[in-house]
Amino acid sequence: MKRTVFRPILGFLSACILLCALALAFSPAASAEGKERELIPGGMAFGVKYYAKGAIIIGTCDVETASGLVSPARDAGLAAGDIVTAAGGKEIGSLEELLELVRGCGGKKIEIQYQRDNQTQNTFVTPAMDKGVNEYRMGVWVRDSTAGIGTITFIDGGSRRFGGLGHGINDSATGLLMPFGRGSITDVKITGVVRGRKSMPGELKGEFGASDMGKLFSNTEVGVFGTYDTLPAELPDPVPVAPASALHTGKAVLRTSAGGSLQEYAIEIEEIYRDSGKTKNFLVRVTDERLLSLTGGIVQGMSGSPILQDGKLVGAVTHVLVNDPSRGYGICIDNMLEEMQKAG
Repeated sequence: MKRTVFRPILGFLSACILLCALALAFSPAASAEGKERELIPGGMAFGVKYYAKGAIIIGTCDVETASGLVSPARDAGLAAGDIVTAAGGKEIGSLEELLELVRGCGGKKIEIQYQRDNQTQNTFVTPAMDKGVNEYRMGVWVRDSTAGIGTITFIDGGSRRFGGLGHGINDSATGLLMPFGRGSITDVKITGVVRGRKSMPGELKGEFGASDMGKLFSNTEVGVFGTYDTLPAELPDPVPVAPASALHTGKAVLRTSAGGSLQEYAIEIEEIYRDSGKTKNFLVRVTDERLLSLTGGIVQGMSGSPILQDGKLVGAVTHVLVNDPSRGYGICIDNMLEEMQKAG
């Protein structure tokens, strides 16, 4: 056989080997050395204090002036879901900054820069004097912060980085992902549970700790990510991370502190959706009578509870089915790790 036949074949094989090695090296389920990655599984409830970048318009309204009702924001084309990022040539970092600028405008027109559908747009608003409070108003309801309870999914012991929730922090009024400004986390003491029932999702009740435990650096559609200042005490041992391809239907366990202490509960992975995108990758059913008795299944605040199968971290709970709280969706751990890597 001629040598010229072998050269392209050997070159092709070399390229395949190189690509496989690169895929392994950059796989979220693999370490930098190509070894199986290990992470500390979470399950601990945590409190989130979140501040958006800019001011989110959650609705427009009328301003009662001496000459009648007007709506400056609506007239300028602003609407619910718009995020004000600058006003009067100044960057807006909070709700209070926007309110102060409007109060001091003297009735003059203000240029507003805002985000809509991930595109930057500009408009001009002329605030009106509200005769009831004797202040200039734009005629908007705005929000720049929120707080709530979720669950830690995993911790990287070496970097102290963590991921949680398995979905993003969205504005409750508009349903849109809140742009990241800054945020912190604290521990939470679970004080009670509102059991989930058909068409009535339950929730965890808890009290925030007195001091912050760490800071967030990203809010994405697949979860929030941050860094602990100091790792929590008495953490479990790390476990291997399983790629999405290893996920299969059958028995698994869910870790949660819904009962006040961290426990593992039996669940069943019923369906896997291979082409479902970044979220809602599989369907789970709670089978453990202890958890069903305690919560009715999956409740708000359990989002991010890690799921282990065959001793490996495979994903996290993200959403409950409103008509059946014993069932909910899970996200593959690959998707959370990939997003955390992109965030820095």
